[in-house]
Amino acid sequence: MNAPAPRASEEPLCRSYDVALLDLDGVVYIGGNAVPGASQALRKAAGEGMRLAYVTNNANRTPAAVAQILTGLGIAAAAEDVVTSAQAAARLLAERLPAGAPVLVIGGMGLRVAVRERGLRPVSTAADRPAAVVQGYAPGISYPLLAEGALAVAAGALFVGTNADRTLPGPHGRQPGNGSLLQVISTATGREPLVAGKPEPPLHKESVIRTGARHPLVVGDRLDTDIEAAQRVDVDSLLVLTGVTSPAEAVLAAPHQRPTYVADDLSGLVEPQPAVSSEAGAFGCGGWTARWDDGGELQLSGHGRRIDGLRALCAAAWSRDGATPDTTARALQALDGSAS
Repeated sequence: MNAPAPRASEEPLCRSYDVALLDLDGVVYIGGNAVPGASQALRKAAGEGMRLAYVTNNANRTPAAVAQILTGLGIAAAAEDVVTSAQAAARLLAERLPAGAPVLVIGGMGLRVAVRERGLRPVSTAADRPAAVVQGYAPGISYPLLAEGALAVAAGALFVGTNADRTLPGPHGRQPGNGSLLQVISTATGREPLVAGKPEPPLHKESVIRTGARHPLVVGDRLDTDIEAAQRVDVDSLLVLTGVTSPAEAVLAAPHQRPTYVADDLSGLVEPQPAVSSEAGAFGCGGWTARWDDGGELQLSGHGRRIDGLRALCAAAWSRDGATPDTTARALQALDGSAS
């Protein structure tokens, strides 16, 4: 079933939702730098009463370490404002294991701390007869530790992954992420892990428990993690274009990865969301009109803010099945040629 057009909101989203569940890399910061305008938008949203929570698939850093990074970028944050996939994985383990159970931890300090905080006992060898193996990305993961994990899983230990991201950004391009590393044990044992991080529900559950959210808004830059995660738990989402997802990818998003709202950046939290009109097969927003022509190609005409043109394009593309790079190329070229 196709998702509706990007939704309108007459008041800023920070007044409509009690908690923003914010992804970090590509949303709040990129590499070591804050996204331009992010700190100002977040400060204004918080001033309107919205609670800000930073939700990350990164299991290597502790929440305190993440909060310190944010503070250094001029973004007010405390450890309790950060929710990690390590914490979600630790809760998943604690719900299945008795208190004090040994857990073989493959990962960084953030994961070991999270496991210990849930009353479980981190161990490092299969000889400790762990009840579970939990794996999260860390730069120093070694073959001997992976081998110990494989031995434990083969012996019957529960296998849990903090997240299944196949890649992660690096200084020279994409590098293997935890999802790729999980395949070492999975291939060796024939066992697939339970996954805690986005887009799986456990991380969202952890975020809601820790923030007390009643009407949260998921904010992210990735369709396949942030937005799909929101859809899986039936909550609203805001896609920002400061990270991974391009306008073309937003237009071509599969139904299970379509956001509720689309914005250039985090200013979308503190601004109204314009309506997309629909009449006789034409979709309009802010001076732009998108429609399918008789030849099955998407067309865009008009002028105005580029993000409004994208909203109109998304509405038209999502209104029918079969949108492809070829059938949307001309409309996207018109969008790229717009001034703003």
